[in-house]
Amino acid sequence: MVTVDNERCDSMSMESKRPSTAAMNNNNNRNHIQKLEVYNEILLRLKESSSDEAKEPGFDDELFAHFNRLPTRYALDVNVERAEDVLMHKRLLSLAHDPANRPVFDVRLVQVSQSSEDSVDCSSPGKQTTQSSHPPPAFGSAPNLEALALEANGNNSVNSHIDIPRPMHEITFSTDDKPKLLSQLTSLLAEIGLNIQEAHAFSTVDGYSLDVFVVDGWAFEETEELRDAIERKLSKLEKQSWKDEQDQRGKSCQIDHLRIPNDGTDVWEIDPQFLTLDHKVASGSYGDLYKGTYRSQEVAIKMLKAERIDTDMQQEFAQEVYIMRKIRHKNVVQFIGACTKPSSLCIVTEFMSGGSVYDYLHKQKGTFKLPILLKVAIDISRGMNYLHQNNIIHRDLKCANLLMDENDVVKVADFGVARVKAQTGVMTAETGTYRWMAPEVIEHKPYDLKADVFSFGVVLWELLTGKLPYEFLTPVQAAIGVVQKGLRPTIPKNTQPKLAELLGKCWQKDPALRPDFTEIIDILKKITIEVENAEDRRTEKGSGRFLSLLRRGHH
Repeated sequence: MVTVDNERCDSMSMESKRPSTAAMNNNNNRNHIQKLEVYNEILLRLKESSSDEAKEPGFDDELFAHFNRLPTRYALDVNVERAEDVLMHKRLLSLAHDPANRPVFDVRLVQVSQSSEDSVDCSSPGKQTTQSSHPPPAFGSAPNLEALALEANGNNSVNSHIDIPRPMHEITFSTDDKPKLLSQLTSLLAEIGLNIQEAHAFSTVDGYSLDVFVVDGWAFEETEELRDAIERKLSKLEKQSWKDEQDQRGKSCQIDHLRIPNDGTDVWEIDPQFLTLDHKVASGSYGDLYKGTYRSQEVAIKMLKAERIDTDMQQEFAQEVYIMRKIRHKNVVQFIGACTKPSSLCIVTEFMSGGSVYDYLHKQKGTFKLPILLKVAIDISRGMNYLHQNNIIHRDLKCANLLMDENDVVKVADFGVARVKAQTGVMTAETGTYRWMAPEVIEHKPYDLKADVFSFGVVLWELLTGKLPYEFLTPVQAAIGVVQKGLRPTIPKNTQPKLAELLGKCWQKDPALRPDFTEIIDILKKITIEVENAEDRRTEKGSGRFLSLLRRGHH
């Protein structure tokens, strides 16, 4: 599982402007001091409590190690008044070390302050919940999410935000950190019938996870029944994981090449002896990106790490090659070939010297003036329209997967999670990156090509503002806001009216109300003409003033 606060940026980055070392050190020092303050406060509370564990020799060091193995965000977010919750997290992480226990979890009832405007029904309407009879969650709910949701919905009324305490369940999981773990857990909770109202996900430095969900949808008197339901679901999940692992071991002993469907009309297998690696451009959990050459042509080489390759990774790789080998469009990164030996799986594409749009916006702090922004948006739309006309859903459209060449032409890249649309027209399963993900994908509902249109709307907003979507929320909190509260990025007031209208159309909750990319291209072209005409009128007006001044100078 990728740490929730990190966005995957597998792109060909160029040199970028970075914050000064002094500023970064000051921020790190400030966070370190806050972390120590939280540790000392928790330690003091536990020593003063009746906790037997806190009285054991070496407990101070054990607690300090607990805080150090988790990200700083854990210390900054945890409720210091609930010191015993830290002990529970420490205990779960300790139990997770034994494979026989995994995943370990805890369920308890908590009292949550809920806005009076929230539309979620109480599990037990006959119970009085205004008096707090249960502990608060281990982590405070995200006030930023509430504020952003109100702002996005145009509601700034103070009276609309009244706290009404409500009981909910808090479920905490711990296991070994692995790919798609968060997706599996959210899917598991949804299958039980739970609605995630808040989530906090952490990865430890030694490869374990601590994922905390505050949920409703289950009668709060039936906590033990909920525990049993989760236990049953986890049992099925573990059996399936074991079966997949056995299948993978069996397959790994038999194949020396990964099989990609081939119709005999194209040849794309790369001969590694003609492939030269120049230097590493980017690195991720599952692969590295290099600039290199293939038969004297400058190329980008995405190499998967052999130790991280499993059945899912092989399937994803095969799918990417299967899709890319047939794609030919000026706004889609050109596939050159692939090596399918499991020990050296790699995909070779044209090298995009301009780097990613994400790096340009967020690392180099670049901006797009409106005419250029519209050109970039049209480039993206044309690439996506081509994919959709070929029944390909990208499923992970974001600025990190949009690359620029030496002529500033923007191309769609990274088809690792792309899929050919099913014959039914709809697909299921959560795939993509939360900040850009359509609500129907987050909720594990059937989705179609219009899921990419929602993501495009977020990308368009990013081009317009230069900001990270929902920058004050973790990706999981942003996803909850999009689904539960109708959260969308706030459109700047000075946005060109028709562009603002297009953003609203792309973000419609009902996919059927979103435009397709053919419509989007037409809209963007019309906006471009309007912007150019307005610029021409300003130029003519300025020229007229200049000539008038010249004439007056001759009299």
